[in-house]
Amino acid sequence: MTDEPPAEDAAPQPKPTATPRWRVGPFSLRQVTLVIGVVAVVAVALTLANAPLGRTSNQLPIPEPGAYILGSPIPGLNRGDLAPELSVTRSDGTTYQLLDLDGNPVRLADLRGKVVWLNFWASWCPPCQSETPLLRAMDERYRDRGLALVGIQVQQTVEDGQRYAATYSLRYRIGADVTGDIFRAYRVFALPTQFFVDANGVVRSIVNGPMTEASATSLIEGLLPVRTPGSGSP
Repeated sequence: MTDEPPAEDAAPQPKPTATPRWRVGPFSLRQVTLVIGVVAVVAVALTLANAPLGRTSNQLPIPEPGAYILGSPIPGLNRGDLAPELSVTRSDGTTYQLLDLDGNPVRLADLRGKVVWLNFWASWCPPCQSETPLLRAMDERYRDRGLALVGIQVQQTVEDGQRYAATYSLRYRIGADVTGDIFRAYRVFALPTQFFVDANGVVRSIVNGPMTEASATSLIEGLLPVRTPGSGSP
């Protein structure tokens, strides 16, 4: 039995070149990139959370939780703008005037000197329905102190509004925006949407969604004249 010849040694293979790992101090580049990304996301979130609605013309409004969204948020009125009158001149030259459920014109000019709360709503809108008791309560609480609450019913019949007002014993004024012209003039995209207008007709706050008792009370109290002792019951 003969010995087999020894196998030839395999040629040595070159070792793979290690990819250099960039580091910043004790941290890898991947760790640093991750931290920067997290900081950027948090900064954007904080900016959106603290930006007031409608502060600038190129800033999109942010709907409140619970709002019924009808379309994409679009730039509209800003705080500090003069509230548009509740009438519109159409492209064909005809004029549309908002009328209340009794057929009388609703004009902001007639409400100068009062704090006006414009509430865009519809009876089929669930968050509008849930907000109705609050509107009724705020109207009863602040009507005699100078609040004029105007509900603007969007693209429903006058009869729809009359039935709703009778069912829930609503005493505040309701304008029947049957054609949706006022809705479009105010560039509303969610229901309900609230515009708080001061005694000089200037928009002071815009809320795209339902109010709470705390938020409504805070806004109204901030716009009404300060009460003095002995000026009446709370």
